[in-house]
Amino acid sequence: MSTDTPPRRSRFRWIPLRSGRSKVIAGLTALAVPFAAMVGLATPAAAATSATATYTKKSDWGSGFEGQWTVKNTGTTALSSWTIEWDYPAGTRVNSAWDATVTSSGNSWTAKNLGWNGSIAPGASVSFGFNGSGPGAPSGCKLNGASCDGSTVPGDNPPTAPGTPTTSDVTNTSVKLSWSAATDDKGVKNYDVLRNGAKIATVTGTTYTNTGLTAGTDYTYAVQARDTIDQLGPVSASVSVRTTGGGGGEQPGGDKINLGYFTNWGVYGRNYHVKNLVTSGTAAKITHINYAFGNVQNGKCTIGDSYADYDKAYTADQSVDGKADTWDQPLRGNFNQLRKLKAQYPHIKVLWSFGGWTWSGGFGQAVQNPAAFAQSCYDLVEDPRWADVFDGIDLDWEYPNACGLTCDTSGPAAIKTMADAMRAKFGPNNLVTAAITADGSSGGKIDAADYGGAAQSFDWYNVMTYDFFGAWAAKGPTAPHSPLTSYTGIPQQGFTSADAIAKLKAKGVPAKKLLLGIGFYGRGWTGVTQAAPGGTATGAAPGTYEAGIEDYKVLKSTCPATGTIAGTAYAHCGTNWWSYDTPATIGSKMAWAKSQGLGGAFSWEFSGDTTNGELVSAISNGLK
Repeated sequence: MSTDTPPRRSRFRWIPLRSGRSKVIAGLTALAVPFAAMVGLATPAAAATSATATYTKKSDWGSGFEGQWTVKNTGTTALSSWTIEWDYPAGTRVNSAWDATVTSSGNSWTAKNLGWNGSIAPGASVSFGFNGSGPGAPSGCKLNGASCDGSTVPGDNPPTAPGTPTTSDVTNTSVKLSWSAATDDKGVKNYDVLRNGAKIATVTGTTYTNTGLTAGTDYTYAVQARDTIDQLGPVSASVSVRTTGGGGGEQPGGDKINLGYFTNWGVYGRNYHVKNLVTSGTAAKITHINYAFGNVQNGKCTIGDSYADYDKAYTADQSVDGKADTWDQPLRGNFNQLRKLKAQYPHIKVLWSFGGWTWSGGFGQAVQNPAAFAQSCYDLVEDPRWADVFDGIDLDWEYPNACGLTCDTSGPAAIKTMADAMRAKFGPNNLVTAAITADGSSGGKIDAADYGGAAQSFDWYNVMTYDFFGAWAAKGPTAPHSPLTSYTGIPQQGFTSADAIAKLKAKGVPAKKLLLGIGFYGRGWTGVTQAAPGGTATGAAPGTYEAGIEDYKVLKSTCPATGTIAGTAYAHCGTNWWSYDTPATIGSKMAWAKSQGLGGAFSWEFSGDTTNGELVSAISNGLK
């Protein structure tokens, strides 16, 4: 992969414009929206001593005034949302507001955070303002259901612990749980069901059947009650149970890894959601998901797209379990959908991938203080709001001590320094992986960094064996973007899967720590008259989202394959020339991967596959 290679499709992201965070745009918030229609990230009421809310009248011009509420996190853990409630006397009201959603019912007023300002770190504060009219002052203030001054709400204690769950109707893939009810002075609202310490469901009754389990596997369950103001009581004692059956063979692909990338921006123009993994049959055939991408900024791991990640409200028809998100639930967006997916398919492990083509520029600064970088990543991945969703971290640095979108000069040892720090922080029970270059040319990107040394701390490498050739060379020659092996006339020696894998093995990377990359898309040129590879072109072929690139699900019918070169299909239709993998070429590549002793394969990315998951199925079948 040469230094003049432009951004690959795998590193592009499309996000629609949304309203800004200034008073000008956020102001004049509609006050007539029904309370049930409010859409903002919400969590159960925080403990009474965790936050305070104070009111200030900023100005008064006789016929009206400007008021401001300030929420301060006085606790030791992050506050993920806030709701303020207060009363005004008759004749006093809020007319417009900014930086919060404000609604009313009679003389009672409610303000909720917006999607971007709900999170408050310990010791920090946020404010919102409004224009009002009338002479009255607020009274009866509550913050997240507790008193605004941090004192407890008299007479409303948290619920007791439910009874220890009992198990029944145990099968290969399901178990029924039952427990005795908790008690509460104001009433119990619902119960959280915990499996292996992570919440998998919330129910109103005292029974729950957990399905989608793996045969012959041990699980531990407990339950926790929530009262009418969302105070959580203590967790019950736990019960352990082993599903029936087993004996091996339940993991898709046997002992091989079948990993795919899920992109957070896919929920926009591509309209691809976590539920598509279920409806396509993909979820039953994969072993791991890399969620892309988190950002790397100022030496830290940071959120990539807060709206898609944890704020987007899903309707019932879009949701994995057919249940719509509610305005007051603790977590929404892709993270919550992934949680639901794992509840149904507990064999799937999810890693949060950071970097990518566009966001790799921050790694160079980050590795200057590797311990602090690792700590920031750990704190984000293990955030209590979604810690149960993720099983580790994937680092997609493009490229250490080499050039991608920008050039890095951190030195050959930087990749190992980062890997060692991440392993030390995440420990042996979390996965720590990396997506790496497949440039096997002499003196190329693999030679630029100590991938052999870093492999000691990584569980595996996702070797990006695609995007070798494309229409950034506008006049060609046409060539397959993911050749397995070399061939006569290849534009650049060393730009093949076989060369990359051989070079990594020679540097001491164990074969089982190498995954072969499969692109679920094609790259193409236009102005091509020669059907065979090596023809000249005039530019990039038209594509749905970007010139020179198109999803397999489109190409399979609009430009069917007319030949195969170096283990990859190609197609010549009209004046367009495309190369891409098909189920047949993937089958051949999987056979090669097994012959090399590789740990499995990975794909970029799920939305390029057909609605029935043809390509994922080909990977799964080929790895068996």
